[in-house]
Amino acid sequence: MKSGSTDVAYEHIRRRILNGVYGAGQSLQTEVLAAAIGVSRTPVRDALRRLESDGVVVIRPRQGAHVKRMELPELRELCELRLALETQTAGLAAQRRTDVDLQEMAAALAMMSRLTPEANAGGAEGVGAALGREDVRFHLAIMNAAKNELIKKQIMRLQVINRVAWSPFGEEYQRQLSRAERARYRKETLRAHRLVYQAIARGDAVQAKRAMERHIQSLIDLVTRTLAGQVTAPALRALTAEELAYLPV
Repeated sequence: MKSGSTDVAYEHIRRRILNGVYGAGQSLQTEVLAAAIGVSRTPVRDALRRLESDGVVVIRPRQGAHVKRMELPELRELCELRLALETQTAGLAAQRRTDVDLQEMAAALAMMSRLTPEANAGGAEGVGAALGREDVRFHLAIMNAAKNELIKKQIMRLQVINRVAWSPFGEEYQRQLSRAERARYRKETLRAHRLVYQAIARGDAVQAKRAMERHIQSLIDLVTRTLAGQVTAPALRALTAEELAYLPV
């Protein structure tokens, strides 16, 4: 059983990795982290091993711990796996969803329907973040409806790894999207979510999977159009559609 200090260290380091404070490839020195968190080195080492298991930290002999920097082949495989799992989850949700599951999806969808026009009109600060949270809540409701905890854990783990892998490029990506492009994407996302929800509500597993695939493909197309030929980093020039499947927007 891990100590409370390990949990504190784990959350401290994990939060900063996800927020981009500790970037890809950055050294995570035990002594420095222990002093910053206010714990001894042992819980920091335990926390780093947990983060290594999560897939966001790499620990090498004589080199110590670093935030994971993902190579293109590995990133492509990760996105392909995520695509397969989420598509399958939509089909399972159509077969296994309860009334409560549908209510959770509908509630998130209703909030997205309200927030999308406000975000597109340049609403108050925080509207975009709130819309993003409802998007996540919708997908979580589908995962819960699928009644497969192993798949859910794997999707959530992959999302964390993907978020870390893409963190160096997020700001550049946002700068390249015009306001009109962001508005079109939000509208398309809302429409795609409605189609996924309708198929799940009907209990149509085939259409639920197809709708989820189309939703993900629309994201791939958007990112590909936005980044193709515009970002000069060599790694980005080599990206494929599969690798772009879950770039945060």
